Amino acid sequence: MGIGLEADAVRRRLHPEGVVSYAMEGAVDCGASAPGVSGESVDDALGRIFDAVAETVELGGTGVRLACGIQGSGGEEILRLEAVLRGIRRRFPSIWIEGLSAPELRTLAAGCGLGLQDAITRLLEAGLDSITGDGVSLAGLDGGRELCSVGEWREVHRVAHELGIRTAAAVAFGGSETLEQRVDFLAAVRELQKETGGFTAFAPRAAEAPGGRALDGVTAIERLKTLAIARMFLDTIENVQASAAGEGLKVLQMGLRFGANDAGPVGPESHGGSEEDVRRIIRDAGFRPAQRDIAYRAMMLS
Repeated sequence: MGIGLEADAVRRRLHPEGVVSYAMEGAVDCGASAPGVSGESVDDALGRIFDAVAETVELGGTGVRLACGIQGSGGEEILRLEAVLRGIRRRFPSIWIEGLSAPELRTLAAGCGLGLQDAITRLLEAGLDSITGDGVSLAGLDGGRELCSVGEWREVHRVAHELGIRTAAAVAFGGSETLEQRVDFLAAVRELQKETGGFTAFAPRAAEAPGGRALDGVTAIERLKTLAIARMFLDTIENVQASAAGEGLKVLQMGLRFGANDAGPVGPESHGGSEEDVRRIIRDAGFRPAQRDIAYRAMMLS
């Protein structure tokens, strides 16, 4: 509780207005938009993607997160992603488009024979607004191609920040890493924030329990302690995010008194309760709920 009180003091210093934000965001799978994937034609796959974005907009969403996957050769792959991004941007000019993690961007750039800066620039010009903050392995490359080391992850985000993209830092903890490796990651995030000022938020997430057994996973106490330590250590990052996804609404509510000022994404694919559930939890914790946009630029109190 002492750690929680100290973290809450940092939150109150940075956010004295007593508001907790959340975002209406949709998840869109664009990985099947390559010829021959799942038996879909390119036109059918693009139509499915546009329908999913339209559904998010109809529900009041301000952004979409693209689950792209990297398929095929690099040259063909970047052309496919550019077509998806341009199509979404033409039909939904005001939607915020977030997509591709650090390991996906590294794989894409290498496959295209491009540097990271050139590859990200091409995606920006096609309509991408920001990259995702996940994809880092605290314990090294034990996750295979889906994850990258802390150093590799930091380099991708440094390049993004240099290109004017502000990003969130997201990490799964409670896997095979040591406590020292967790602290090393927090230090890496803090150092890059000092260098670039490019992080809008930090979002710690508990790793999936081994074998899917919740009893073997990260406890609620460890989740709250990790959240609070992150809030205190990363006081140069304005927002720290708790989420009901994978953690439950009660842990989310407690997290709002352990340093968090944001409740993360809410939407059909967020698996964290409905918008009204999240708003109720925020009010019951003594805060005013406010919907924000994906980039933390605007809030709508109600």
